[in-house]
Amino acid sequence: MLETLSEQRCHGGVQGFYRHHSDVCAGPMRLAVYQPPQAAAQPCPVLYFLAGLTCSEETATIKAGAQRLAAKYGLVLVMPDTSPRGTGIDGATGDWEFGEGAGFYVDATEAPWSSRFRMHSYVVSELPALIAAHFPVDVARSGILGHSMGGHGALTIALKHPQRYRSVSAFAPIVAPGQVPWGDKALSRYLGPDRRAWADYDACELVRRQTFPGTILIDQGDADQFLQTQLKPELFDQACAEAGQALLLRRHPGYDHSYYFIASFIDDHLRHHARALGLL
Repeated sequence: MLETLSEQRCHGGVQGFYRHHSDVCAGPMRLAVYQPPQAAAQPCPVLYFLAGLTCSEETATIKAGAQRLAAKYGLVLVMPDTSPRGTGIDGATGDWEFGEGAGFYVDATEAPWSSRFRMHSYVVSELPALIAAHFPVDVARSGILGHSMGGHGALTIALKHPQRYRSVSAFAPIVAPGQVPWGDKALSRYLGPDRRAWADYDACELVRRQTFPGTILIDQGDADQFLQTQLKPELFDQACAEAGQALLLRRHPGYDHSYYFIASFIDDHLRHHARALGLL
C-alpha cells in the first residue's frame, strides 16, 4: 500500500511525497514522485534520481529544479530516500558517511546491515514495481541519474542492469569506491573485507565487464572539494576508454559539489534522458 503524505500542483503537474512498507528493506520507505501534466492522459517515461550522502527523498525534489523540464517533456520523476530509516541498528546513525542516509545503493551482506540495507534491490526491483502499480508510467522507457553517492548508484545500477534503463547520467559521482575513503569505509562494513565483492558495486570495474548501450553523461565541477580525494572521475574516463564505452565527461570551472551546481546543469541532463527515452 502506498500512503500519500502530501501532493502539490507544480508546473501543471503534481509533486507528491509518499510512504510505503518495503519488504526488501524490512521497514517503511519514503519517496517523492513528480507527475507531469501529460501523465493525466497517458503513461509517461520515468526517470529515477538517486541522491547522495546525508540526503533524502526531499533533497533533489526541492533543490534540483528538475520539474520544469520534466513537465515540458512529459517525464515522471522518482526520487527515493537514500536508505532505510529508524532501523535501530547500533552504529546506523551519528556518522554522515555511513548508515542511515548513506546506503550506498548496495545490498549489504554483512550483519547487522544485511537485514535492512538493501538499496540496490530496492531501487532496481521493488521501487519500479511500486511505481508501475500506482503511477501512469511506461516502464519500458526508464532512465536513471544521481549525484555523488547517488551518481555511484546510478552508474553501477545501469551497468549491472542495462536492459532496464535506456539512459544514465551523473553529477560528481563516486566512480571507484574501492579506491577512495568514502567507499572503503562503507563497503568494508556493508560487504565485508573481501574486496572482490566490492567490484560488483564499482563503476570502473563494472564498465570493463559490461558497457552501457548509449552515452553516459557526467558533469563534474573543478572546484568540488571532494574531487581529488573521493571522486576521481579520471579513473572512470580511463576505464570507459579501455572498454569502448561512450562517455561525455564535462568539467566545469568554479563549480563545487552543491545543488547550486546541479541546478545549473540539470536541464542538460533532462534533455539527455528525454532524447534517449524518445521524447525529443
